[in-house]
Amino acid sequence: ILVVLYSQTLFYLGMAAPAPICSLLGQPALPLLSAEGDINIGAVFPLHRNALFKVHSFTSRPEKTSCISFDPREFQFAQTLIFALEEINNSSDLLPGLSLGYQVYDSCSYAPLAIHSALALMNSPGPEDSLGDPSSCSRSPAVLGIVGESSSTSTIGMSSLVGPFNIPVISHFATCACLSNKKKFPSFFRTIPSDFYQSRALAKLVKHFGWNWVGVVNSNNDYGNNGMATFLEASWHEGVCVEYQESIHRTDPREKLLEVVKVIRRATARVVVLFLTLGELIPLMNEMALEGDPGLQWVGSEAWITARLLTENKSYGFLRGAVGFAIRNAREFWETVFKCSFEGGSSTLCTGTESLAKLKNQYTDMSELRISSKVYTAVYAIAHALHNLLTDLKNDTDSGRRPVYTPQQVLQYLKEVRFRVKTGEEIWFDDNGDVVAFYDLVNWQQEEDGTLQFHVVGLYDSSMPPEQRITFNKGKLVWVGGQAETPAAVCSESCPTGTRKAVQKGKPVCCYDCVPCAEGEISNITDSNGCYRCDLEYWSNEKRDLCVLKPVEFLSYEEMMGIVLVFFSLLGSGVTTLVAVVFSIHKDTPIVRANNSELSFLLLFFLTLCFLCSLTFIGRPSEWSCMLRHTAFGITFVLCISCVLGKTIVVLMAFRATLPASNIMKWFGPTQQRLSVLAFTLIQVLICVLWLTVSPPFPYKNMKTYKEKVILECDVGSAIGFWAVLGYIGLLALLCFVLAFLARKLPDNFNEAKFITFSMLIFCAVWITFIPAYVSSPGKFTVAVEIFAILASSFGLLFCIFAPKCFIILLRPEQNTKKHIMGKTSNDIRY
Repeated sequence: ILVVLYSQTLFYLGMAAPAPICSLLGQPALPLLSAEGDINIGAVFPLHRNALFKVHSFTSRPEKTSCISFDPREFQFAQTLIFALEEINNSSDLLPGLSLGYQVYDSCSYAPLAIHSALALMNSPGPEDSLGDPSSCSRSPAVLGIVGESSSTSTIGMSSLVGPFNIPVISHFATCACLSNKKKFPSFFRTIPSDFYQSRALAKLVKHFGWNWVGVVNSNNDYGNNGMATFLEASWHEGVCVEYQESIHRTDPREKLLEVVKVIRRATARVVVLFLTLGELIPLMNEMALEGDPGLQWVGSEAWITARLLTENKSYGFLRGAVGFAIRNAREFWETVFKCSFEGGSSTLCTGTESLAKLKNQYTDMSELRISSKVYTAVYAIAHALHNLLTDLKNDTDSGRRPVYTPQQVLQYLKEVRFRVKTGEEIWFDDNGDVVAFYDLVNWQQEEDGTLQFHVVGLYDSSMPPEQRITFNKGKLVWVGGQAETPAAVCSESCPTGTRKAVQKGKPVCCYDCVPCAEGEISNITDSNGCYRCDLEYWSNEKRDLCVLKPVEFLSYEEMMGIVLVFFSLLGSGVTTLVAVVFSIHKDTPIVRANNSELSFLLLFFLTLCFLCSLTFIGRPSEWSCMLRHTAFGITFVLCISCVLGKTIVVLMAFRATLPASNIMKWFGPTQQRLSVLAFTLIQVLICVLWLTVSPPFPYKNMKTYKEKVILECDVGSAIGFWAVLGYIGLLALLCFVLAFLARKLPDNFNEAKFITFSMLIFCAVWITFIPAYVSSPGKFTVAVEIFAILASSFGLLFCIFAPKCFIILLRPEQNTKKHIMGKTSNDIRY
């Protein structure tokens, strides 16, 4: 700042300002591992797990931060980088004539140290500069690209710092989806898939095994928070509910860890998703191990699911059966480089301890070359970008001078780089700086010797269609406790077909009750969110899982009600026929002749038709049967009532004819009687013809009376026509009743008017009660009520008019004389 202000002051004074100079303030940060080359590549790895934090007094220069807990895996990454650079330097195909150097810094798993390391890589002196001599402020950084860091939080800090200067950062292990934001991190690339895919893959994995009630614990940093946010969103879309979510950080006190352990053990969720880094997982597992095996199924992220450190600790044996996605193993790379095979066979057997730096120590164990291969790929990505840049620069210049490379040029060529590594995998970066996501599905299985090993049981490929991204190998999975069956993890048991889910009040959607579907509704899938109403002509079966055709109901000849009604109908017609036979045999007797035998025989014939017309109301309704039943009923009953009315008029005329100078009978003789019956009937026929012409009865499927069945009945068509037919019958019956009632006291030992009065009384009573019963009776009972009214009124006419006569003819023949019939008594007159 002082240099810039001094230059501006000279400018305003009209003095020429000297070129600004840059010099290091304080002691330079030196790399932990370094080797000079024509072009240098920077790297930042957390070679130690923790940094010793000190409280600064701000009265003196802060001391250098010390690091503890050496991390062999991260040192393995550093050695992989060195191995890849040496392999490139020895290659004649890639960057011939140029050597690549490196500067490796240790961030101690501490974001401020990672940022400090990035600053050191940006400002460190170049290969031709010395620490004592200041160099120009405009010179390029000493490195053209940075590999690292392993954690997302540290990588975010580094990328935010170097991004404005267009220095490429290629991470091998930072998976936070937030780093795909090119506006914030324009120079960031990675050779490991983004958590955007891993989180969704974990959600699909949980759903695949039928787990919809899980607990989640994530690291309280960028990696864990962003990854878990994506997982929760994807889980919601997959229908998975989370009972609890806890977050921890490596610096949390023990009380916080104990709280989380308490939540995990007390929860009902038996599957726990751990989106943690090793730094958070190990303290949590230490506390979990103190209380014994929790009996939980663990689902892990790539940060720890293949960490050999965990399998070597026997106190973590409860992790047996854990599943999770890991970066694809790079055994092919190891076999290619060292010309050996892990499977044996004709080639040399790989031991997994072949040294990348001609060393045979613990950190060189390469049996799980997953993240290390991503370091290897990151180095080769920078080398291929440099090679393409070198090729283009040589083609564009004829000068023999060595071209000058800048980080900006490398950044542009990294965006377009495309190459194959020795395993055959093609590497390229999309617009977000990400690679295609491939994951191995890893399952922790216990071997016969008691050790835990990682078994690849499936694969996730983000380039496939969504439904084909997860595939499983033929090998069997082992679950918590070594069991072979997939453990259950549901808040509520699956709802069977015929029921629907009803969410429990105040709980997530995965906690529900199974409510049976209502009548007329079904659900034919398990865990249905709702029941679906059947179509109008269908109804739900007993199990409520299938719509079946509604049974069609009508009064049939096969059912008991129909049989009973047919029996009484035939009985009535049979009895009527017998009466007609008796009358025919005794047609010359006084009692038959005295009561207008011709009208009596007509009445018996029409009564037989009335009994038989009730049969048309039974059976499956059709167009013809619907029209026939009502018209036949209307006409036959008018014929009967007309005959009875004629007999009543005859009685009245007969007694008036006995008066002196009465000539009335000549006006109502047999011919007139026949014509009156015909005239009364023609009026009914006319009403029926009009009814059938305007709006005839028709078969109708009644679905309103009963929801579960269809009533097949005859709709009357025109209600006016129907009630006109009944009304005309009622009118004739009422007229007949009045005339008979007036003639009931006429002096005759056998006055037929009395019996006609009783018959009409019964007839009117039956049909008056028929109206409310007909209107209120449901379904086929409407038809039964109508048949019952027909039969009851017919039997009333038959017995009231003809039973007394048959009684005298058959049982009291001595009374069947003219003298007895014409006899008058005081009792008769009083009656």
